[in-house]
Amino acid sequence: MCAIECAKDKNCKVDIYEQNKNIGKKILVSGNGKCNITNSFADVCDYSSQNPEFAKFALKSFPFGEFEKFALDVGIILDTKKDGKTYPLSYEAKSVVTLLQNKALMLGIDIKTSTKITTIKPLFEKYDAVVVATGSQAAPHLGGSNDGYSFASEFGHNIITPYPSLVGLELYHDIHSKMEGVKLNAEVSLFLNNKKTSIYGGDILFTSYGISGLAILDISTEVSQAILEYQKTDISINLMPTYTPQKLLSVLQKVIKNTTNILDAIHAILPIKVAKTLLDTLNIDHNTKWQNPNTKDIKKIINKIQNFKFEVKATHGFRHAEVSGGGIDTTQIDPKTMCSLLQKNLYFCGEVIDIVGRRGGFNFAWAWASGHLAAKDIQRRNILLPYNQK
Repeated sequence: MCAIECAKDKNCKVDIYEQNKNIGKKILVSGNGKCNITNSFADVCDYSSQNPEFAKFALKSFPFGEFEKFALDVGIILDTKKDGKTYPLSYEAKSVVTLLQNKALMLGIDIKTSTKITTIKPLFEKYDAVVVATGSQAAPHLGGSNDGYSFASEFGHNIITPYPSLVGLELYHDIHSKMEGVKLNAEVSLFLNNKKTSIYGGDILFTSYGISGLAILDISTEVSQAILEYQKTDISINLMPTYTPQKLLSVLQKVIKNTTNILDAIHAILPIKVAKTLLDTLNIDHNTKWQNPNTKDIKKIINKIQNFKFEVKATHGFRHAEVSGGGIDTTQIDPKTMCSLLQKNLYFCGEVIDIVGRRGGFNFAWAWASGHLAAKDIQRRNILLPYNQK
């Protein structure tokens, strides 16, 4: 975004340094390959940071309508859903990368792939402006690293401790592993120091290491921050959120009367792995026959179904995170230009800054908005000169 906008000024000669063999690796895996390219409702309330208000100016300066114009100019046709999630009409991330690259090349941008930068100080001898858009250390297999933090530190910038976000959670004990592979629609409540702080709905997936799924990704930013602060972190899972306890009681009473044992009764409403694990945690024999079950015993099971608690040990780490929170301290960056307040003509944009969005295209929205703002400031200050004037 930043390079393309700069290169639209014919007086600007722009080079991109890319450490990977090919550009756009993180774009290619976004949205499970469909590329949730932005969110039409992106607002400052969708972001976490020590200073989330920092994102307000950039987001308001580059609203969805402006991004739509940019996308069309590049050749990307958008398809926007009711919840604001926006995709390329092709629903293939590869088309987005191809069109961005084609536009850059058409504008004369030199993309130097397989080029690893270890320090940016020498770049100021060759260029009038340097933009750091390295992202975070999330997904290192796609090129994620802490390089951007190192570059900022060269000029005295403070780094807010990075943490994995949009990531699965590792749980204590091994109860979860008995349900590995089971995916359910559930409601997840987060408890910090035994106090409920938030609730998220969506699918969950039990894994060998703990738990994942969309509801878990949504809750992970808050969990990650809490772990950094050494708070006791627990999650409570309602495995059947569409049922009230009363309705579930009525269903179970009917099912139990028509099954030979308690396991078969629970299996009638939940996957077998979950049914077995749930009974094990309650120390109830799977073969227990309840001819005339009493309400108290059934309510005990219902409470476990709708309040299955787990203690969180850690996130599943940067390797498996979609994005990272933390990053370059926003108090040392001009929110109206993305320019460093410590070094002239040094700009930052995207995930390298201490701004992280929630799931649904919000991190892309921030990347586009901040990259656009940096480019516009570079153009306004007219600090880039044609190479033949160097």
